[in-house]
Amino acid sequence: MKSHYQVLIIGGGTAGIMVASQLIKQKRYKDIAIIEPASTHYYQPAWTLVGAGTYDYEKTAKPMSEVIPKQAKWIMDKATGFDPDKNTVHTSVSGAITYDYLVVAPGLAYDFSLVPGLGEAIDKGVVCSNYTDPQHTWNVIKNFKGGTALFTQPTTPIKCGGAPQKIMYLAESHFRKSGVRKNTDVIFATGGTVIFGVKEIAKTLMQVVDRKDINLRFHHKLVAVDAEKQIAWYEMGKEITAGGCVVITGNQESELKLDESFQYNYKNVKVIKDGDRYGIHYDMLHTAPPSVAPKFVKESSLVNDAGWVDVNHQTMQHNRYSNIFSLGDVAALPTAKTGAAIRKQVPIVVDNIDLLIKTNHTGNMVYNGYSSCPLVTDYGKMVLAEFDYNNNFIPDPKLKQMLVFDSSKEHWRLWMLKKYGLPYLYWNKMMKGKNV
Repeated sequence: MKSHYQVLIIGGGTAGIMVASQLIKQKRYKDIAIIEPASTHYYQPAWTLVGAGTYDYEKTAKPMSEVIPKQAKWIMDKATGFDPDKNTVHTSVSGAITYDYLVVAPGLAYDFSLVPGLGEAIDKGVVCSNYTDPQHTWNVIKNFKGGTALFTQPTTPIKCGGAPQKIMYLAESHFRKSGVRKNTDVIFATGGTVIFGVKEIAKTLMQVVDRKDINLRFHHKLVAVDAEKQIAWYEMGKEITAGGCVVITGNQESELKLDESFQYNYKNVKVIKDGDRYGIHYDMLHTAPPSVAPKFVKESSLVNDAGWVDVNHQTMQHNRYSNIFSLGDVAALPTAKTGAAIRKQVPIVVDNIDLLIKTNHTGNMVYNGYSSCPLVTDYGKMVLAEFDYNNNFIPDPKLKQMLVFDSSKEHWRLWMLKKYGLPYLYWNKMMKGKNV
């Protein structure tokens, strides 16, 4: 097998396929390879809907061979390490592969050791995650008989930070339809301090929370899961001041009533105190897995102190190796890790590689941190959070063509976009190298 390529891409996900497709469309690049071990490519944004029983899981998958551009060489192998000074990537089976330009886009890995007990519990019994098995999520939701429905997330970066609450809104609606809502407390526990970082979106989501009678718990850092006793353990992200709460010490079940910087719409559910940890008893638990860069990336010389690929925030060019770019979930970009962000990052990476080859200089295109989060708030309702590095709300003007004039408000047309429009654009435009 050939062992040198003009452009070598690590990752056959959204970022890797889009970069390859857009480079190939320029008709100057015949020498492109993608290292990707998986045989199936998933459209993961639809997994929220799969977990709510309103989308077919099979429709989220396509064979990798159908998605990788025919003009690109698919190296079905795992990257295992880098030697950037020698323009080399090491692989499990194919040996050393060299490159002129490297694009690092392998996506995220899950590190369950960061939340002890979660790895053993996830996708079994009443513990579920749309990130790992959305079909199990739907089984948990439709078989739920009441009690405490706990929706939570780790404090690591995760794909689409809004996803852990989207499934909560849909689940709450299903609980009403199935008649168990009156016997149910719905809780959202997060390490964050607000429901969402964009104020226009947060205002709408708080109205949804009120409508659905959801208990929000902030500053809750998930640190362990006890599947046998059905307890999620938390540490508080800030100190609880005297008078701000009522706590009964010891290991007994107790009432823990925190002030509104910790809680909104208080519900008296089972809480257990053990030292500095607080346990919430659940009858179903949905969470995102703790996410990190893949081991071969995290242990390389390409990452910053936080373990993400160290790139310029505007150009995605590596800060030390000028012929290396990184984008998508593994890049050290201070914005949400979404396919929508990748959609805006790819043209800039492609332009920079193109100009480097032709002129030895990068271009003038600048990434402003754009990302978007389609926040499904009910069956048939959605708001669309589009924002930049500074959390400014920057809705796409094209939404007006859909007769959506304020995407920070719930709208059925946005639901249609999520369920039908975006999957079509993904498979038929983005994956084919077209700018959308």
